[in-house]
Amino acid sequence: MNSTIETILNHRSIRSFEDTPLEDKTIRTLIESAQQASTSSYMMAYSIIGVTDENKKQALQEISGHPHVTNNGHLFIMCADYRRITYGMDEEVRDDVEKNLENTEHLMTAAIDAALAAQNMAIAAESMGLGMCYLGSLRNDITKTDEILNLPGHVAPLFGIAVGVPAEQPEKKPRLPMEAVYFENEYKEHKDIIEEFNQNISDYYASRSSNQRRDTWTLQMQRRFKKPVRMDVTDFLKSKGFNKR
Repeated sequence: MNSTIETILNHRSIRSFEDTPLEDKTIRTLIESAQQASTSSYMMAYSIIGVTDENKKQALQEISGHPHVTNNGHLFIMCADYRRITYGMDEEVRDDVEKNLENTEHLMTAAIDAALAAQNMAIAAESMGLGMCYLGSLRNDITKTDEILNLPGHVAPLFGIAVGVPAEQPEKKPRLPMEAVYFENEYKEHKDIIEEFNQNISDYYASRSSNQRRDTWTLQMQRRFKKPVRMDVTDFLKSKGFNKR
């Protein structure tokens, strides 16, 4: 097993960081690593906002509710971005292009491009001995996040990434067994595998060194999907020129 695979397999989310800002050269390396990710049709349909203003970080922390939004080495925000593609474009085609950007397919492409870039960044960070945590919680009030970052049309915030020197070493959280996520040729029902996984997760939560509790994966999903969440996201994205058709 090579060091890259070891880094990937050793991933765990870090939510507590040392008070050590990332150096500029480290930030640049992480962004360059993100940029080398695959991108659909060479669109590179994302932008990365680095948040260093303490007032903005505090405002984003209030949206998220997580202290590692402010307490980290550096905060990155991944955004879907099609604004730049119209720079210098002939006016007679720009209206057609902007109308076509309303297609849900293009929103999916931008989100995928951003996620691929972010995962490159995550692996690069962890290979350097840093820790990271994704922050979908910035969509708790996506309109406010958008305003804080002063994002124009056809640019929308997707998620954040807190990166820094780890101040904790939590246990790795178990993943679904391969038989629950990989199937040959067609989808296969796998309720029995999930039931077994629930028992494994229950044992994990009961035995870990901190935040012990009684829980299963299915109960977590039940809590997560029982009530509607972030119902404003659809209308917000439409207001930014996304996901209208």
